[in-house]
Amino acid sequence: MNEPGSSPMMTKSELAYASVRDKILSGEFPPGSVLNQATLARTIGISTTPLREALRRLKAERLVELDAHRDARVTELNSEEARDLLEIRRSLDPLAVSLAAQRRTKADIAEIRAAATGLHSLPTDPEQRQLLHHRRFHGAIYRASHNDLLIETLDGLWDKADRYRRLALEIDRGPEARANKDEEHRMLVECVVAGEADAAADLMREHIETSLGAQAARRLINAER
Repeated sequence: MNEPGSSPMMTKSELAYASVRDKILSGEFPPGSVLNQATLARTIGISTTPLREALRRLKAERLVELDAHRDARVTELNSEEARDLLEIRRSLDPLAVSLAAQRRTKADIAEIRAAATGLHSLPTDPEQRQLLHHRRFHGAIYRASHNDLLIETLDGLWDKADRYRRLALEIDRGPEARANKDEEHRMLVECVVAGEADAAADLMREHIETSLGAQAARRLINAER
């Protein structure tokens, strides 16, 4: 079986990149954990040379830090990145859903409805499939905007934000807060389908302000005071 995100045409460096990146984003390699390059290379089944190439890519994405020796370290979560992610999403997510309400096709609507089916607010310690379900829903809205640069940007932000979502979920939000999120998802679908661009944007702003990413940012900022 291929590693997550792998394909038969992947180079060894690409395989290592996809494998390590998936483990970081899924929480299998938690923030601050040390990755011994020799051990990691043996686990993946490659030499250390393509692994180092992969780690350099991950360093460029600020997912790992490299020292002068043989180890890498998964970057810690920090308040500045959490704040930056939140500030960008406050602007871009409402834009995406507004455009989606204006430009959605029948195929887009079908995909958004399908992605919303069975979607529930994330529990404490979510499984990867639950995180992927949320990504599918928001990704369906992004794609309905039919703005390729916006879609690409938001997809990249989503990857980084997953680590902060896991941090926020360490504290149980309670049934009322989870129910509110479920209702927001339902209303977002309705607004996009009805073509209500302004209402969709307003709702998405509220959705982001009370999101797990926003909670993580506040938690990290408060911890530094």
